[in-house]
Amino acid sequence: MRRPTISDLARASGVSIATVDRVLNGRHRVREETARRVYDAAQSIGYHAVGLIRQRVFEDLPQYRLAFLLQKPMQPFYQAFAREIETAARAVTSARIQAQIDFPSASTPAAIVEKLRALGARNQAIALVAPDYPAVTTAIEELKEKGIPVFSLLSDFASGVRNAYIGVNNRKVGRTAAWAIAKTARVPGKVACFVGSHRFHGHELREIGFRSYFRENAPEFDVVDTLINLDTPEITHEATLTLLQKHPDLVGIYVCGGGMEGAISAIREENLGGRIVLVVNELTPDSKAGLADDIVAMAIGTPLPTLCKELMVLMTGAIKNCETVAPGQFFLPFDIHISENI
Repeated sequence: MRRPTISDLARASGVSIATVDRVLNGRHRVREETARRVYDAAQSIGYHAVGLIRQRVFEDLPQYRLAFLLQKPMQPFYQAFAREIETAARAVTSARIQAQIDFPSASTPAAIVEKLRALGARNQAIALVAPDYPAVTTAIEELKEKGIPVFSLLSDFASGVRNAYIGVNNRKVGRTAAWAIAKTARVPGKVACFVGSHRFHGHELREIGFRSYFRENAPEFDVVDTLINLDTPEITHEATLTLLQKHPDLVGIYVCGGGMEGAISAIREENLGGRIVLVVNELTPDSKAGLADDIVAMAIGTPLPTLCKELMVLMTGAIKNCETVAPGQFFLPFDIHISENI
């Protein structure tokens, strides 16, 4: 196989041979964005001097070690989240980012705290998705004392201790789900809501928003007691079948967190697509198929590329500035997916 030449590298990176030469030899400064493009192209085509280009591109840039603790590594949403983190880390041109992505063995306080301490020993800042447990708050306080900023993702926790929350406004998400059901149900009736756990602050806020919308704007609907599904499809599937049997006048279901696959499969099995207004969170292969089949009415999505890009700015900024700032919240506009725009 022919070894890639400087001409091949110039073609792959979309720049001139002279620009590639400047990157290789460092004779004249090249814009960081252009140098990064040459480096990425060198990696993709297997150019022999990729190590030298890496040195030229990154030698003057600060290096940051950032850790990300997500949930449920087998879920398509979290797999997509991990990919977007890696993409955002590579796209940073003002620093060299070493991103460590990990998952706790369970959503228990002990498992999360164990991972937090391990990540804190190797990284300069941490962002994580976690339930709001006192033990987790204590661990974050310990990290803060060591000068390691911590950011909450998707669902807030350790309010007043963590540096910032970044994600969607979960109360508005819940109200949007309720609006979709109230506006599209054929007739008023009973409505159900699943949460993974009330320890997930984001799920609780979605439930609050969901109920408040019906209470304020659509009192002709009856919201039944909230169901806990532990974010699992199996529990959601069985509970959905039970709901359908127990409430013949059920007209809508909102799955606040994970486990939507179970609701989708149950409604599909019962051939109730279009009769039960099902609202879920995140666009995954399952929810996309549900939208296409008229099983899912709406999927409310987190803008992962934007979130990850903003996260890099917040985390590197917290490391660089070092000063203590008032804990804040950064709300991102959420995505609305229906059958007509997938």
